[in-house]
Amino acid sequence: MNIPSQFDPIRPFEPEELPEAYERLIADPQFRTVIGHIFSNVPFEDVARKIRACKTNIEFQHALCYPFLKNLVAKAAKGCDMNAGAVDLNGRYTFVSNHRDIVLDSALLDVMLFDTGCGTTTEIAIGDNLLAAPWIKDLVKVTKAFIVQRSAGIREMLANSRRLSEYMHFVISTKHDNIWIAQREGRAKDSDDRTQQSIIKMMAMGGEGSVTERLLQLHIVPLAISYEYDPCDWLKAREFQLKRDVEGWKKTKADDVLSMKTGIMGYKGHIHYHCAPCIDRWLLSLDPDMPKGELFETVAKHIDREIHSNYRLYPCNYAAADMLAGNDRFKAHYTVEEKAAFERYLTGQMAKIELDNKDEDFLRERMLTMYANPAINHLEALK
Repeated sequence: MNIPSQFDPIRPFEPEELPEAYERLIADPQFRTVIGHIFSNVPFEDVARKIRACKTNIEFQHALCYPFLKNLVAKAAKGCDMNAGAVDLNGRYTFVSNHRDIVLDSALLDVMLFDTGCGTTTEIAIGDNLLAAPWIKDLVKVTKAFIVQRSAGIREMLANSRRLSEYMHFVISTKHDNIWIAQREGRAKDSDDRTQQSIIKMMAMGGEGSVTERLLQLHIVPLAISYEYDPCDWLKAREFQLKRDVEGWKKTKADDVLSMKTGIMGYKGHIHYHCAPCIDRWLLSLDPDMPKGELFETVAKHIDREIHSNYRLYPCNYAAADMLAGNDRFKAHYTVEEKAAFERYLTGQMAKIELDNKDEDFLRERMLTMYANPAINHLEALK
């Protein structure tokens, strides 16, 4: 495909670029080590042979990523399913989801698109802050990721946002592929999922016509992701205390790598994905003369409502809401045994946190809030 050169710094690899990328990956010691952990019973040369046989990005995803993720779900979850009844998967969409896991949010979506018989997966928006090594950048570009360039000055950021938006429009209109992008930059550490208006503004920079027409061209589908347990909950709680206690504290690349590893390998319980209807028809119902600022706010709030109302809630969400509030408002949604099991889980996760001046009460409140917010927001969205 003839792809404009302006997209070269951010786009995934095209099929003709894969062989060279494969050889870089196969020669990289860190990549070889990771593959050795993932496919521990398979000689590396057999894996390398399978990699080299993949002629397209989707073939690589199906041959390497799909079996790994299926095995991962079998070991680290109680199942993963998706309700896509509100959309026609023959169409091409921009899936805008809440952000639970750095890697798995988009990866598991691709698995379920394979399982539903969709003819393609998604191109994935990934921040350049996560590209901690050259082999990681190669790998994500092999697996259809495009790069969100965040480390830039204000003027550069504007140009980068415009290029990112134009590339997203190119993916939908010309490449005829799907896109996954999180509703906000970074994960919502307290699970209070809110769409950043800046994401909507960025998407409206590309395309043609009015703001509404530009958003229509992306065919946005709000996607709700519900994890029963978040294996990174203790890391997020630890981060809350560090930000509270250490002036200017910021995560390092090593912190991001630990979060990625913990999120991938840790126990997740049940996982559910739910597609809301594409917002195209809703967008057409809006006042065409609505001011831009009001429009961006209205679209962001609509996506929030769609995500919140389509959460799948688990007993731990309701129990956490009651434990946080100090009442039993939601006791009909969990048993005494389920609440006790959740309390044991919290105790185990809290024990993983190593901090000077560890604030047990604060950390516990932060973790309870992570599990309570989906229930609180879901009930508010259904009013």
